[in-house]
Amino acid sequence: MKKHILFYSFLIIGLIVYGQTTKDHDSTAIFILDKMADNIGNLEAVTFDLTNSSDEFDDNDNVVTQFSKSTITFSGPSNLLVRKNGTKGKVGYWYDGNYITYYNFDENNYVTLEAPETTLEMIDTMHENYDFVFPAADFFYPSFTDDMIEQFDSISYLGKKIIQGEECYHIMAQSKDLSVQIWISNQTFLLPKHFVLINKAKSNMQYESTFSNWSLNPSVPESAFSFMPPPTARMISILKK
Repeated sequence: MKKHILFYSFLIIGLIVYGQTTKDHDSTAIFILDKMADNIGNLEAVTFDLTNSSDEFDDNDNVVTQFSKSTITFSGPSNLLVRKNGTKGKVGYWYDGNYITYYNFDENNYVTLEAPETTLEMIDTMHENYDFVFPAADFFYPSFTDDMIEQFDSISYLGKKIIQGEECYHIMAQSKDLSVQIWISNQTFLLPKHFVLINKAKSNMQYESTFSNWSLNPSVPESAFSFMPPPTARMISILKK
């Protein structure tokens, strides 16, 4: 399993170099992360909204913040539906365990590719081969806590904080190049509420997301994950990186 932390939009896979730095991982923070990961892993299906802001360099090396909102549905080990609308346009992904389709609503074109048989394998493969970005995918990996432990020198529990009227557990993780804060809702299911990532090695560029409208174990028909192209949509092809 690849170590993503955190998150695909920052394209930092493989940039972290591990050394002999002494680790300082708070047991309370690790316990909360484990409970969150366990609860997510035990879900048969889930739908939620994700509001993002992400810093990027423009053609003149200025930092520009992009905004988007996504509605994301996972179902079982091999179904995913993502609809994303933001400053870069409106796109969608449909994955049914055999094929992944990317559709650009603004350009009315799409590409369908053969894909691995599980959602997490598909996410890894499609990002590596085509730079497809799946928002906040890291939270759905069983290895989430282990990846945090491996990639961050310190993980601290900062107490309870109120985020948008909701009491949350506040956790901070630090490495030489990255700073991550995660707020986990102090509700029955301990689900993520908000996170902020700062890339200290890259002009302190920031990635921020808020989770909302969680629907746990909804009944989602299989047909929802199969793409049906609009009558005038154009099929395109893309090349691997």
